[in-house]
Amino acid sequence: MVKISPSVYSCDFSKMGEDIKRLEEAGAEYVHLDVMDGMFVPNLSFGALVISSCRKCTDMVFDAHLMINEPIRYIEDFAKAGADIINVHVEACADLRGTLLAIKNLGLKCGVTVKPATPVSEIESVIDLVDLILIMSVEPGFGGQKFMPMAIDKLKEAKKLIEKEGRDIDLEIDGGINFENVDSVIEAGANVIVAGSAVFNADDMKAAVNRLRGTK
Repeated sequence: MVKISPSVYSCDFSKMGEDIKRLEEAGAEYVHLDVMDGMFVPNLSFGALVISSCRKCTDMVFDAHLMINEPIRYIEDFAKAGADIINVHVEACADLRGTLLAIKNLGLKCGVTVKPATPVSEIESVIDLVDLILIMSVEPGFGGQKFMPMAIDKLKEAKKLIEKEGRDIDLEIDGGINFENVDSVIEAGANVIVAGSAVFNADDMKAAVNRLRGTK
């Protein structure tokens, strides 16, 4: 089943709670929470306090994408804030396995992300731990960027890793996803679709979510 994880980075922050409720009513399964520190990526967004406030609005799965250096320092904060999945970057962790174990030890699902220039092979050493792999199809840090087609091959490679591991691991894609390219990423193996403007700028949010999922 394809799951939709709209990125609230594209929402109206003054109405964030209301927008999350709209996502729930539209049938999205996840809420994608882009946490940026201004160092690992050249932008700032929000932290655990905002996520904690949003947690009061919904029981949807909170998919926290930590674009921060050494996220192990803040794993407990995001767990307490209500994250269900904590997703960290290969490139941001000196001890990737230790970081993923810290997430799992708190009873949460753990994910690992690779930037466009990072080979999928960087995930192989921790494939036994992860519950989710996120392939970035843009450079992380800013919304509204154009999808990089090379992500298709990376999805296919990651899918092979998952099949070889033989466990139920989600394969997520994030960056420039729209109605024109979503079918190709699903065909390549993605089953969790992150989309921002395609959902929040739609006149009919439910229709947008269904279209991204491949249904009507």
